[in-house]
Amino acid sequence: MAIKSISAPISKSGQRGVALITVMLIVALCSIIAAQMTTRLHTQMQRSTNISYNQQAYWYAMGAEAFSKRVLIKAFKDEPAVTHLEQIWAAEATTYPVDFGEISGEITDLQSCLNLNALHPKAKTKDEAGDSDSGKSSSSSKTESKKTTPASRSGSAKQLPAATVLEGLISNLNIEGVGNFEAEAMVNALTDWLDGNDMITGSGGAEDNDYASREFPYLAANSYLGSINELRLIEHFTPAVILALTPYVCVLPQNAQHLININTLDAEKPELLQALLDSDLDDAQQILSARDSSGYENKADFFNLPELTKVNLEEWQKAQFVIDSEYFKLKASARFNNSYFSMSSIMKITKTQQIQVISRTIGRN
Repeated sequence: MAIKSISAPISKSGQRGVALITVMLIVALCSIIAAQMTTRLHTQMQRSTNISYNQQAYWYAMGAEAFSKRVLIKAFKDEPAVTHLEQIWAAEATTYPVDFGEISGEITDLQSCLNLNALHPKAKTKDEAGDSDSGKSSSSSKTESKKTTPASRSGSAKQLPAATVLEGLISNLNIEGVGNFEAEAMVNALTDWLDGNDMITGSGGAEDNDYASREFPYLAANSYLGSINELRLIEHFTPAVILALTPYVCVLPQNAQHLININTLDAEKPELLQALLDSDLDDAQQILSARDSSGYENKADFFNLPELTKVNLEEWQKAQFVIDSEYFKLKASARFNNSYFSMSSIMKITKTQQIQVISRTIGRN
């Protein structure tokens, strides 16, 4: 006997309940999608606004660079042969209000600090610097250069004036735990970082093998420094040493020049002049105190100072000093609404009194 299955028909009220639930699910799904679309649209609009504000802040900073060029041109048009701290470029950090924001900028002389790239092998040795300053013939300079080159290749970092000055500067800063031996090791390590060979300079030198054996290995740059921050990668340079050195040193891009403007040396930092002259700190302070606010019109006025009679300067030491500068650094920052932009520009004064921007760095460093 066959058994028939009987299914009860769904009532109309039950069908309406299922339809209502389906509609509610669809509405909820649409609400979620709409909320997500609204959030994404708001994010995209905010992102576009931020990009627009940041771009405007960037152009404000570029405006500061253009203004700095005009300031430098005016300063050197009035006094083409001398650079000193009474000129208009040497004013302290200045802030200008602009629409919906402000622009700040400060110009510093990059020849009032020690160029770390002057330890590059392309820099002049002490003999070459002394010869050029004393006016010897070019043939004599070439002969002397040939004599000193093997010495520099053998690892004598002190052959370079900047190496001797840097070693003295590190010692003069009286950093805890850093003496003459540690200072010499740092100079040797920096020399190896800059030179293109794999020969270790002195007892404190470091080459590829030393860096490749670290937990996170890398190789020596074997090229010019790009920033002072690069010292963090070099053997023996601790954060304390780098922090103490930063106010006294700088980096000229792809340039081994070692020339210090005596007119723009900071009187609050006599340790650099102490290292340049290899003198006592008191003597360096007296020499800087004897300088007029407008500096010296020629180097002879500086060398004839009574305060310098205690210091017996060699020719290579005299060759370090100049009274005019050609490299300057602008630190510019701009704010537009809630966007901020910082930039550092290195500018060079050409022989035709034109301003050439040779480097730009985005960020506060």
